[in-house]
Amino acid sequence: MMPGVIEVENLSKRYLVGHEVDTKSRYDYVALRDVVARGVRDFVRKTADMVHGRQIVQGDEVEEFWALKDVSFKVKQGEVLGIIGRNGAGKSTLLKILSRITDPTEGRVVIRGRVSSILEVGTGFHPELTGRENIHLNGAILGMTKHEIRRKFDEIVAFAEVEQFIDTPVKRYSSGMYVRLAFSVAAHLEPEILIVDEVLAVGDVEFQKKCLGKMQNVSEKQGRTVLFVSHNMSAIETLCRQAICLTRGRLSAAGQSSTVITDYMRRNSEQSRKLLKNGTTRNIRSLVVKGADGMAHNVFGIGENISFEIELHSNKFIDHPRFGIHILTPRGEPLVTLHTDIQQKSNWAFRGTKRIRALWKGVPLNVGSYRVDVSLWGFNSEIETLEDCMTLEIRARDVYKTGALPDPSSGGFLIPDASWEMSFDETRCAVLRKLNEDSGIDPA
Repeated sequence: MMPGVIEVENLSKRYLVGHEVDTKSRYDYVALRDVVARGVRDFVRKTADMVHGRQIVQGDEVEEFWALKDVSFKVKQGEVLGIIGRNGAGKSTLLKILSRITDPTEGRVVIRGRVSSILEVGTGFHPELTGRENIHLNGAILGMTKHEIRRKFDEIVAFAEVEQFIDTPVKRYSSGMYVRLAFSVAAHLEPEILIVDEVLAVGDVEFQKKCLGKMQNVSEKQGRTVLFVSHNMSAIETLCRQAICLTRGRLSAAGQSSTVITDYMRRNSEQSRKLLKNGTTRNIRSLVVKGADGMAHNVFGIGENISFEIELHSNKFIDHPRFGIHILTPRGEPLVTLHTDIQQKSNWAFRGTKRIRALWKGVPLNVGSYRVDVSLWGFNSEIETLEDCMTLEIRARDVYKTGALPDPSSGGFLIPDASWEMSFDETRCAVLRKLNEDSGIDPA
């Protein structure tokens, strides 16, 4: 049996996480001597950790956290491997180890070939350098010659669609421009292994399609290996024949992508619904969906109003929380988002129990079953997400008052609020119909 291009054996990564022991609330008085004593203690601890080569940890108490534990798999040449899992499952840590950004605590990784990776916006770019200079810098890092970089240069710039700004420092690029150029460089400079994280979600839909097409071409026609992380299950299923799933740092499933995805989504749904039912969620205590009649249920007609009532709880003060309700297809493709900062600019805060309500007017979903995700964020970090925590069932309804019901098999997921203007002569139409009936010939 030929060895894999990537071989991961019993891979583990441990981090030390510091916790502050908060004996006082944020509103209590803190003496200067306490501040000075804490500063001296932290300085002595950090110095000792530095001298002994240990990880420097901020906090009074230190906890071990295994981001990865005993992960093993192989990737063959030319294979596109999808990597899925919830936020915090260890996907990014795995990619950082494979990209040689960080070292594993235990286990080993064998990589045969040059690796090019896009793990976050701007990875491998120097902000003060122009797009042109960064292309040459990345090529040199990958071991490319000047001739090879020049040969690919025009193709890279054209794919990224940044011709106008190629001599502008990339620190002035938007996040979308950053990602376009980063992906284009990584895909065109001929690495044997291409590693792509969820960063493609920053780009627009058309560019995402271009990237997926390029990855498919790189794998199928050029025989290169691709590792692709995404929360878009349709993209994973389309692009990847094989997939692995990480759950709390461990490899929970591996095999055909369709099988792994189905199992992952089923377990996610069961876990989220169990947490809500038992009241064991961290902060999102309850989610109730009601119709115009005020009754709680999850079956609605096309175009009806839906009310989402949420109860949140936190023992800590949360400033400027953001809450989102995400409506997706059964396969996880996003359709609609109800968001506290999108539909109306909000500047709220809470501690303890908070009840909020979102009213979705004239729901434009076509007939079918739809997945609901909910998420709570702080000012700049995720607090809790419940994936597929409930299902919305949409039933047929004569929403246009024409007697014709929308057809989900050909009409797509959404019902448009549309009208037609058609100019015609009713008398002429009647004559044409009569002629057609009498002669059997279409007079048009």
